[in-house]
Parts: sequence; C-alpha cells; structure tokens
Amino acid sequence: MKYGYIRVSTKEQNIDRQLTAILKEDIEMKKIYIDKASGKDFNRKKYKQLVKKLKAGDEVYIKSIDRLGRNYDEIIKEWNVITKEKNADIIVLDFPLLDTRTNPCDVTGKFIADIVLQILSYVAQIERENTHQRQMEGIKEAKKRGVKFGRSKIEIPEDFDKIAKKWRNHEISIRAGAKLLNISHTTFSKWLKEKGYTR
Repeated sequence: MKYGYIRVSTKEQNIDRQLTAILKEDIEMKKIYIDKASGKDFNRKKYKQLVKKLKAGDEVYIKSIDRLGRNYDEIIKEWNVITKEKNADIIVLDFPLLDTRTNPCDVTGKFIADIVLQILSYVAQIERENTHQRQMEGIKEAKKRGVKFGRSKIEIPEDFDKIAKKWRNHEISIRAGAKLLNISHTTFSKWLKEKGYTR
C-alpha cells in the first residue's frame, strides 16, 4: 500500500507543492495524511494515525526530509520505527538517495539511505541551532543600539488618580474605570495594585 505524508508548520501555510508531488506517485487522496503542526517533535495526530496503519511492504512518500521532522534524534528514531519495526519503506521525493526500497541487484539500498539520513538530519539540526544563535546575537546587538522589543509600556494618564478614587469610593466598576481611561480592565487592575488603591 502507498501512503503520502504532508506537514506544514501552521494552518496558514500552503500544502499545494507537497500535495502535487505526492499525487504524481499515484497515491489516493484518502491515503495522504496531512498535519498542520510544528516539526520539533512527532506528537502529531495524522502522523500517528499513519504509522499505526503501516504494514510490512507499505511505502511512505514525503516531499523532503524536513517535512518528516526537524529534530535529529527524533527523525532517526521514527525512521527506524517505519523501516525496521514496521518493515515499511520511506521514499523522500526531493532526495532519491533517501529511498529504502531495495531490489535484488541493490542490497545496500537501506544501508545507504540510513547513512544519508543521518548526515542530512544532523545538518538540518545544526542549521536550525545556528539560525537560533544568529537570531539571539541579532537581538543582543539591536538592544545595544537601543532597539526596544515587545510591547511599549503604556504611560499612566494624568486623570488616573481621579478615576481610581471613584472606583475606590464604589462610584464606578473596574470595567467602567478602564473604559474611561481607554485601557483594558486588566491594565486598570494592575495600575490600581501598583498605586496601592484598595476598597
């Protein structure tokens, strides 16, 4: 049996490119499993359903190795579950060397695929870690230049005390006070605590 697996990180991302490539392999739409989830681990609903269904001799098609996952150790572990525990094959369409199907003339197919997988998975994880490191370094340098990150702090308006006293005197509710100051009721509550207003 032939199955397809597609993964995108968010619901907004488009699956068309992966879907087109997998449909070219004559795989029925109902046998294509699609996850819209992060690749950091394999705790994905459709992926788990697919692995549960696999039997010896089945084939799993994916567009590229990063669609399977992004964590080196996790990819190797799941690759072994599919190819060794389930005795199914994996075919990575963008990388022909990652094709575990063997034929009588090529007994080293699975061995080569395993080696290539380990190298590619390692490179993918190192690149992910380097990207994160570059982001952290960029943020650090930006902070040195005075760039501010996150939401800017809302200044407490001049008429806050007047509104706060009305709240303290039971003349208005927290929501009404927040509305008068044009802020959220949670911000108003926080300011009341900071300024020591109690009823």
